[in-house]
Amino acid sequence: MTDDFIPFLITQNGQNETENSFFVFLLVCSSCALDKRDIISSNFDFADIQLKHAFVEMDSVYKSTDKLLANPRNIDPNGFLRMVASHDWTSGFFPGELWYMYEYTKDDFWKEKARKQTELLEQEKWNGSTHDMGFKMYCSYGNGYRLTQDSGYKDILLQSAYTLIRRYNPKVGCIRSWDHNRDKWQYPVIIDNMMNLELLFWAFRTNGDSTFYQVAVDHARTTMKNHFRKDYSSYHVIDYDTLTGAVLHKNTHQGYSDASAWSRGQAWGLYGYTMCYRETGLPEFLERAKQIASYIFSNPTLPDDLIPYWDYNAPGIPDEPRDVSAATVTASALYELSMYDETNRTGYVDRADRILENLTNRYRASVGKDCGFLLLHSTGSKTHGSEVDVPIVYADYYYLEALLRKAKLEKEGTALL
Repeated sequence: MTDDFIPFLITQNGQNETENSFFVFLLVCSSCALDKRDIISSNFDFADIQLKHAFVEMDSVYKSTDKLLANPRNIDPNGFLRMVASHDWTSGFFPGELWYMYEYTKDDFWKEKARKQTELLEQEKWNGSTHDMGFKMYCSYGNGYRLTQDSGYKDILLQSAYTLIRRYNPKVGCIRSWDHNRDKWQYPVIIDNMMNLELLFWAFRTNGDSTFYQVAVDHARTTMKNHFRKDYSSYHVIDYDTLTGAVLHKNTHQGYSDASAWSRGQAWGLYGYTMCYRETGLPEFLERAKQIASYIFSNPTLPDDLIPYWDYNAPGIPDEPRDVSAATVTASALYELSMYDETNRTGYVDRADRILENLTNRYRASVGKDCGFLLLHSTGSKTHGSEVDVPIVYADYYYLEALLRKAKLEKEGTALL
């Protein structure tokens, strides 16, 4: 489909019956054509349609509000696109998707769209009130710099990294996560924070400041010591005493209970320790990644299609919502982990392939619908009744990343982008 055709497809008001029938016919034919091609090219063709649909949805939102909104996050309970400001922790994923589209297609259309959505986030380089600098800035500016070598992006990323390490407490040995719930936690650190370390490792490689490396390694080691149970499942939140560094509480915030294994948390850990091994070569990090993978895939509540429920210990399984985002993060991590573990290489790749196949066949959004999202059935926080069984932007981001990693692994023998 041409770029000019996409706006026509999703502008339904005023079309006559013949035009609408033609619209449906083309979408059905397009969907059939995608199914007959390999999983990578068909999904990027699908993403081409969906993301162009998203732009039209976004334009409608921009025109309907005076709020300074940046990028999509999810579909709200009324079925409308929900967009968020730059300070939201998810604001960097949509630009990251656009950079992945540019990486795959080499089409400058996607490069310019990616630049536009990325540069809405520049002010976040000074935002010291969040630990999510990696999610926001590395997924957007990081991919942009990798693909363009734009020196301005480099400067923004370095400032983002310096801002992030101001949240590090050497007594605790970790970067502080949230500033909220101070009546409940003194110094909360969440497993998600492992993902933000990639920005610090990049900063160390880029300007040689060993502070970045030391903070990242300390955080990973402290998390490895305190976040994990004997079966290598992880708690969501560990609360520390800022004066002594002692553990005060082991809790959840988005999982079923303090003792349960929140599925996306397990995926963050798998991805985070795989990345830490890549950046440091320290065997302890590889071993932890392998242990987390073993926990996930030996879990008796993991469904046959490998798309987990929102919590591995949710009481209503099998009638609990799935979390597609946990599956996409896991698949992406497995392609990289397969590079470092010869014994389990085939098994990791096979599982990642199965996840992508099942997502493609059973969990994909409808062509030209669903506000331009790629995947359905993610769960943000069932505990809070928030984003339950809906499309969420980070599921789509790691889906495209996993597809790119699969393609590169098959073609070049490396999953590193």
